[in-house]
Amino acid sequence: MTTPSMRTPFSRIRFLGSAKSGTEHFWLQRLTGLANAFLATGLVVIMLMLIGKPYDDAIAILSHPLASLILLAGVISAAVHMRIGMQVIIEDYVHAEGPKVLALLANTFFAFAIGLAGVYAILKIGLTKLV
Repeated sequence: MTTPSMRTPFSRIRFLGSAKSGTEHFWLQRLTGLANAFLATGLVVIMLMLIGKPYDDAIAILSHPLASLILLAGVISAAVHMRIGMQVIIEDYVHAEGPKVLALLANTFFAFAIGLAGVYAILKIGLTKLV
């Protein structure tokens, strides 16, 4: 015989959510969106600094640690934001379990590949020393 619970039905389900992770995705999506807004401002400033500059000066600007960090943070934040946004769309509109799992895997690998390519390009430029 089981003992009756003193907890109310509401207290048993509080903070669980539909899949126990929806709130985390919601806040991470909002956080990366806000970060992207600030980082896009930095990107615009960097791009304005590059207008009309010869190649060597452009590389010197992009090689500056602050510029490289802004660009790196932007690429990583955008890749995470993209993955989460696409994950929500896949979960909402792909109903069969097999294709849903494959689409989620492809989404994760695609976002990782885009982020990795961006990070590689920025590091390659950022670590370039002009001779």
